Amino acid sequence: MGANGAEDSFSAHKHLCVSIVPIFNHLEQNELKEIDNVTQHRNLSKDEILYRAGEKSDSLYIIHKGQLKTYRLTETGKEQVIRILYPGDFTGELALFTDDVHDSYTEAMETTALCMISSKDIRALFLKYPQISLKILKEFSIRLDQTEHQMTSFATEDTETRIALYLIQQTELEQNQEIQLPMSRKDLASFLGTTPETISRKLAKFEDEGWIQQVNQKTIRIVDMASLSLYK
Repeated sequence: MGANGAEDSFSAHKHLCVSIVPIFNHLEQNELKEIDNVTQHRNLSKDEILYRAGEKSDSLYIIHKGQLKTYRLTETGKEQVIRILYPGDFTGELALFTDDVHDSYTEAMETTALCMISSKDIRALFLKYPQISLKILKEFSIRLDQTEHQMTSFATEDTETRIALYLIQQTELEQNQEIQLPMSRKDLASFLGTTPETISRKLAKFEDEGWIQQVNQKTIRIVDMASLSLYK
């Protein structure tokens, strides 16, 4: 590919990356182009760390392709998965309002393409387009609610209930009775506050009851939603 072709490809990548993000996709084309102009591109390999806890937060990262996980480490060094991020999601939001450091780790779960906007540039965009700030505040509110729900679930629901509710949630998100688990059993266990062995044991129980069918390690077909929904 020639120099012009490579430049055009990079420009198209940035535009697509920015335009799929809910905090930006309400803007006009000329406004999106302005954001394109301050956007940089970055690729991550599987298992590559985007940032670590304690590192300065200085950029907003937008997922174009691939998947990231955000997690914290307990005092014993065990991962606690907080969030899984997909195309259109963003991370590094601390850089939007402060010069603070990250309080978590974010790692690529597969080969991932990102767009980056520096904190200086994103703050300038806030001043020019206040509606972006409102969109981000809405996203913060959703994330806070999800985190509070996750912590409440750990404190009040048993493991079996958490797994059943997670399967129901994925079915609703994918709008399909056959769902693809977006993470490994190890990461799912971390996300739900249990162990991979317990995940496997409970899924086997659900299968023995005739509620689900495990097609493979990541594909689960919901056979009896009514029985699973009794956990709600």
